[in-house]
Amino acid sequence: MERFKAFKLSEVDKKIHAGFVEYTLDELDPGEVVVKVAYSDVNYKDALAATGKGRILLRPSCIGGIDLSGTVVSSSDARFKPGDVVLATGHELGVKHHGGYSQYARLPADWLVHLPEGMTPFEAMALGTAGFTAALGVVRMEQNGLRPENGPVIVNGATGGVGSVAIDVLARLGYHVVALTGKESEKDYLESLGAREVMLRSSLDLDNIKPLGKMTWAGAVDNLGGNMLAWLLSTMKIGGTVASIGLAASHTLNTTVFPFILRGVSLLGADSVNCPMPLRQEVWRRLASDMRPPHLEQMTRTVPFDQLPTAFDDFIASRVRGRLVVEIGG
Repeated sequence: MERFKAFKLSEVDKKIHAGFVEYTLDELDPGEVVVKVAYSDVNYKDALAATGKGRILLRPSCIGGIDLSGTVVSSSDARFKPGDVVLATGHELGVKHHGGYSQYARLPADWLVHLPEGMTPFEAMALGTAGFTAALGVVRMEQNGLRPENGPVIVNGATGGVGSVAIDVLARLGYHVVALTGKESEKDYLESLGAREVMLRSSLDLDNIKPLGKMTWAGAVDNLGGNMLAWLLSTMKIGGTVASIGLAASHTLNTTVFPFILRGVSLLGADSVNCPMPLRQEVWRRLASDMRPPHLEQMTRTVPFDQLPTAFDDFIASRVRGRLVVEIGG
């Protein structure tokens, strides 16, 4: 029986051990569809799982990788046939079900999305969970009434994968985008993605946040949580909308009800893991069309599969700009 390479995470004595192993198809988790994996990627969640810096793994051992793209090899589900090009992000991939860091994957058909017309398997993983989450946040804000004419939209955690894609997408859609970053050296990069202004985190006093500050933003994409999210809420315009996407700074939120009851601010969650399939398919369709990030290539770098273990520490230390694709089958 053919054996293939996979990157396995195992928890032993409350520590994560990660490394390459060999699997056969029979050893993979159940599912209706077998995919030959072309590409995966590295998200912050992947780095937390692989380093043990976050309680991500939901079983004693699992092939990592919360995303994948590739070609169907076999299927017992009529929606997919051999040769179909597909992608999968979220669900239980890489945390409770063997994931994308493997030359082959077997998945439930309900988790798979046909690759949208005009998108390549590489581009699907250059977007991955980070890009999908950014786009989901934008779509949810649009559904809540956000329009370019409403005013500026601010994106924090701007140089990361979610932030970079959010800036690129919002700028393409015609928004006045303000990038908020702690990295002064990245001003040129952020402006190249379409940010009209770059604001430094050091200019803010997050220890003294007013219940209501100056009304500034029509929309916001928040990757950080904590005091940064509290400040965003306090400075939203009347009817403004915030997409809560991440917790890179903190999972807590200490705020008041004033922005909600005196300015009608909306705080929207963007859950990329459990997103319903109709909305999931629509977001991917838009990422291949009107929301297609024009600067995706310049924000993305690629590593071969065998160099994957070197990638995670940079994510934990916030030394990563944009997106990182893992070439598995190509």
